[in-house]
Amino acid sequence: MKKMGAWIAATALVSASFAFLPLKADADAAPGDVIITLGEDLSADEREMILSEMDSDENNTIIEVSNEEEHEYLAEFIPAGKIGSNAISSSKITIKEQDTGLDVETNNIDYVSEGMYANALITAGVEDADIYVTAPTTVSGTGALTGLLKAYETEADVDISEEQKRVANEEMVQTADLSERIGTEEATELMASIKEAIAEENVETEEDLRALIERIADEIGVTLSEEEMDGLVSLFERMQNLNIDWGQVQNQIDHIRDNFDDWINREDTQNFLQSVLDFFSELIDSAQGWFDGGTESESS
Repeated sequence: MKKMGAWIAATALVSASFAFLPLKADADAAPGDVIITLGEDLSADEREMILSEMDSDENNTIIEVSNEEEHEYLAEFIPAGKIGSNAISSSKITIKEQDTGLDVETNNIDYVSEGMYANALITAGVEDADIYVTAPTTVSGTGALTGLLKAYETEADVDISEEQKRVANEEMVQTADLSERIGTEEATELMASIKEAIAEENVETEEDLRALIERIADEIGVTLSEEEMDGLVSLFERMQNLNIDWGQVQNQIDHIRDNFDDWINREDTQNFLQSVLDFFSELIDSAQGWFDGGTESESS
C-alpha cells in the first residue's frame, strides 16, 4: 500500500486547490460516516473481499460505478486502454472532523496517484475525509476516481456540471502527463503557481494567460513544449469561464502550504528525514568504496 506524504502530497493537493463554490457533504453527514464505491464488474467473491478489506459491509452506503461512466468522463483525456473494459477499482470515504483535510491511501492502483485523487476531490469541493482506494488486482484506478466524484455528488445532493467534471479530469490528466516528463513536484507546483498568479493578477486575454504560464514555468525552471503550453492555455481558459472564486483558490493554497510547513518542522518529521539522509549518505559512501576498490585492483 502507498500513502500520500511529504512535499509531493502537499503540492499534489495544491495543484487542484480551486473551487467551483464548495460542494461539501450535506449537513446530515457527520464525522465517522462512511460511503463505499464499488466497481460494477467485481465478482461476488471480489466484492466480499473488498468490503472485508475496507472493514465494511453491505449495510454501508454503497454506490456502484460502471465502465460506461468511466469512459463518459475520462475518454476525452485518457486512452481507452488506460480506462479498460471493466470497472473493478473501489473506494471507501470516511467523513472526518472539519478542517482536518484529506488523507488518501491506495492499494493495487498503478495509474491514478493519491495526489490525482485528491485533485479531483478538491476540484469538486470535497474536504475533510479519509479516502481509501483499492482493487482485487493491479488496475489503473480510473473507476474509483469516477466513483469518488459520483459518491460525493450523491452525498451532497447537488449536481456538479458536466463542464466542471471534465475540467477537473482534464487538469488531473494534464498534471499526470507533465509529471512523467518534468517530475511530480514540478508539475504540481507549476499548476499551483499558475492559479496563484491568476488569483493575484488581471488576466484578460489569451496572450496574457500564455505570458503568465511561460513566466511561471521559467521561474520554476521548467521548459514547456508548444503542445504542453497550448494544452495549459486551453485548460486555464476553461477554468476562467467557470464560476471559480479565485480568492478562495489563494486561501486554499496558502492553507495547504502552511500545513506542509507545520509538518516539515515537526520533530518526528525531522527525525524521519534525517534517517533518509543518513541512509543515502551511507549508500554513497559504500558506492564510493566499491569504485575505490575497483580502481586499486586495476592498478595493482
